[in-house]
Amino acid sequence: MSAALATGIVATHVVGPWGFGWWFLIPLFWIALIAILFAVFGRRWRRAAAAAGYGPYGRTPARQAETTLAERFAKGDIDETEYRARLEVLRANAPQ
Repeated sequence: MSAALATGIVATHVVGPWGFGWWFLIPLFWIALIAILFAVFGRRWRRAAAAAGYGPYGRTPARQAETTLAERFAKGDIDETEYRARLEVLRANAPQ
């Protein structure tokens, strides 16, 4: 009788009085929540960093030069002929 009682006490302590139940879902919930948050906000952070010029997809000097040239063309500092000629030179000399 005492062996059965000891086994019952150990089983109740390890497994719990309600069996295995739902307790294993709690860590899975938190793991899934953290993964979803990382996927959503990590993508936003990477995009923001790339737009600011950081990381492998950030602004390269060639892109920065094209942006400056486009801004000058939009302001009217240079005409279309000069814009296209300079853009062609930039793209021809840009590192691949």
